[in-house]
Amino acid sequence: MTWSSRWFAPLAAGVLLAPIAACSSSGNASQSAAKAPDAAATITPANGVSKVRPDKGVQVTASSGEIDQVTVQGGGRTVEGVLSADKKSWQTKWTLKPGTAYTVTATAKNAGGKVTTATSKFTTMKASSTISVSDVTPRAKETVGIGMPIMINFDSPVTNKAAVEKALEVRSTKPVEGAWRWITSQEVIFRTKSYWPAHTSVSVVAHMAGVRASSKSYGTKDFTRTFKIGASHIAKVSLKTHKSKVYVDGRLAKTIPVSGGMGGGDSHGNDFRTTSGIHLAMGKLPEVWMTSPNIKKGESGYYHELVLKDVQISNSGEYLHQSPGEYQCLGHSNCSHGCVRQSVAGARWFFNLSLRGDVINITGSTRKLEWNNGWGFYQMPWKTWVKGSALKRSVTTVATGGDTTPTTPPAASPN
Repeated sequence: MTWSSRWFAPLAAGVLLAPIAACSSSGNASQSAAKAPDAAATITPANGVSKVRPDKGVQVTASSGEIDQVTVQGGGRTVEGVLSADKKSWQTKWTLKPGTAYTVTATAKNAGGKVTTATSKFTTMKASSTISVSDVTPRAKETVGIGMPIMINFDSPVTNKAAVEKALEVRSTKPVEGAWRWITSQEVIFRTKSYWPAHTSVSVVAHMAGVRASSKSYGTKDFTRTFKIGASHIAKVSLKTHKSKVYVDGRLAKTIPVSGGMGGGDSHGNDFRTTSGIHLAMGKLPEVWMTSPNIKKGESGYYHELVLKDVQISNSGEYLHQSPGEYQCLGHSNCSHGCVRQSVAGARWFFNLSLRGDVINITGSTRKLEWNNGWGFYQMPWKTWVKGSALKRSVTTVATGGDTTPTTPPAASPN
C-alpha cells in the first residue's frame, strides 16, 4: 500500500497536467492572433472621386485577411454584388446608375478575427446620351405557349452588344438552357434550346442602368417583364394524311381534318405550297380579310374573302383557319392557296385553345419555312443560333421560387 500511494500522487498530477497544457496552448493562439497583421479593404472607386463611369461598377479587394461584408447604396437602393470564393474580392453584379451618389462600406477580417472598416463616397457621371428598352414581347403577365421567344427592342442602335447582352437576365421557376441572338442593332431575341416547361413563370430583367451601349450612350433605368408559360400545345399537321393531331400537355386532345396548300404557283409569283417546319402561333383574330397577292380584281385567280378563326403562323400570309368552303377537301386533299384549312368545329376549338408561342409542326411539304419568316426561330440549328449571341454562348435561366404548379417536362425540339 505504501508503494502504491507513493506512485499515486505523481500519476494524479500527470492527469491534471492535461487541462493546464490546453490553457497554455490557448494563450499561444491569442498571442499569434494578436500578432496577425490587420486586414485592409481597398475600394475602387476611391473616396471623393466624381464622374465615375457607371459601367465600371465597384470593386473591393482584401489584403492580409478576407472580406467580411460589403454594402453599396445609391439612388435609394442597395446594389447587388458577388463575393469571390476565396473572399479576397467583391464586385458589383450589375452596372451603376448614371448621375448618382454612392456610398460603399466594406469590412475585412484578419486571421485573428479583428475587423477593420473602409468607406468610399463617389458620384457616377451623367449620361450625355441615353438608350432604353422600347418594346418587349410577350406582353406583361401574358400566358403564352411553350415555344414563345423573348423579343427585346431598343430605342436606338446598340454597338456594344456584348455589354448589353450581359445585362439581360432571364429567370424561370425551372432552369432552361437558351441563348440570345441579335437580329438587328436594335433587336435581340431569346429562344430556348428545347421548349419551355409548361406551367412555369418567366421574367426577363434588363439591367440597363449604367450599361454603355455605345461610345456615348448609357442606359438609365432597368426594365422587368414577367409572363407565364401555359399548357403545352403542340399541333402536328401532316399534309400527307391531311390531319392535325393536337397534343395538350403531351396527350392527344383532338384530331382535326385539314387541307393545306395545293402546290404549284402562278405567273404573279405566288407559291401555293404551305411551308413545312416548326411554326409558332404569332397571334389570332376572329376574322381576317384575305386577298390574293399580286393579283388585281378581275384577273384570273383573284379572291377577296372573309375568313374566320384565324391563327397566324408566318409573315408570308399563312394561317390555320376555318375552311371558307370546299369542305370535301378536308381530311382528303390539299386545296388551299397555302394556309391550313380546318373543319368548322376543329377551327373553333383550336382558335379557343391557341396561345401565342404554341408549336405548330407542319410536315409533308417541299417548301421549308425560313427561320426569319414570322417566328420560325426553331428552324435554325441550335449551334447556329448561339453563334448569333454577342457573347457566343448559351445561358441557363436563373431558377426562381414561388410557383408550386406541377410542371410538364419540355418537349424536345429537333435542333
